[in-house]
Amino acid sequence: MAHLDLAGVSADGRRLLLVGQQGEEFTLAITPALRAALRGETTRIGQLEIQMTSTLRPREIQIRIRGGETPEAVATAAQTTVEAIMPFVAPVLAEREHIAERAQKSSLRRPVGDGTGGTRKLGDAVATHLANNQVKVEAVTWDAFRRDDGRWELAGAFETGPRSGTARFTFDPPGNYVVADNDDARWLVGDLVIHTEPQRDDLQHVRERRLAVVVTDELPLGDDALDLAISETAEMFLDEPPARPTYDDPLRDTSAAVEPEAAAVAEASDEAVGDGSKHRRPVSKKRGRASVPTWDEIMFGGSGD
Repeated sequence: MAHLDLAGVSADGRRLLLVGQQGEEFTLAITPALRAALRGETTRIGQLEIQMTSTLRPREIQIRIRGGETPEAVATAAQTTVEAIMPFVAPVLAEREHIAERAQKSSLRRPVGDGTGGTRKLGDAVATHLANNQVKVEAVTWDAFRRDDGRWELAGAFETGPRSGTARFTFDPPGNYVVADNDDARWLVGDLVIHTEPQRDDLQHVRERRLAVVVTDELPLGDDALDLAISETAEMFLDEPPARPTYDDPLRDTSAAVEPEAAAVAEASDEAVGDGSKHRRPVSKKRGRASVPTWDEIMFGGSGD
């Protein structure tokens, strides 16, 4: 290594003039890093170099790393290499790892309305639930980062047979507790309740569709009322005899006449049914016009008897 001696300062005051042992002349630019080295501020040399070669300041680099960005992404944004920013990235990565480990040992707040007593540690709850599903705790990869609102978020990425995703918790360092923020987090600690849909009743669905086309005012009170109306209608058609044609008779008073055939049918029907037909609908004796008179009645007068 060649030894150089200070010969002076350039006329513009920006360079040092140096001379070697053989008389060679050299110049050295006076930079902030050189000034910091002359003052003994060696810790600032790396920061000054970053500021000279990066578009991001060291503080900005650490904020982005603490917010969850990877060193590769930050180095790309800073237009520099990962090796150049690692002196500022390494302490923040260690901080994130420490927060993630601390959050797993904190208390897990239960959902609102959960009446079960006792407290649980996040790590214990996760280990118990995974063991019930025959999954090892190493299946979860933990990380922590600070959100824009200043609160820490714990993220656990997992990929198991029953479920895969990223569980997210809000971690409160002063209170030393975590709160599940999504369904993946609630599943990971065993607090996710899966609601199954009830089986579809096709028969009930068909009934509802048939009733939907009936006028509201004509709807029966229920299935029993509908069955009763159908049975009564059928009995009425079976009990009543077919109607016979009638003609006007100007010689007789038809206001109070009764058809003998209808009366005979009603009496025969009552005798045939007997006492066991109390629940059947009685046949009403209808009043109507008189029957057609015979030839003897017209010629000789009097009734057919």
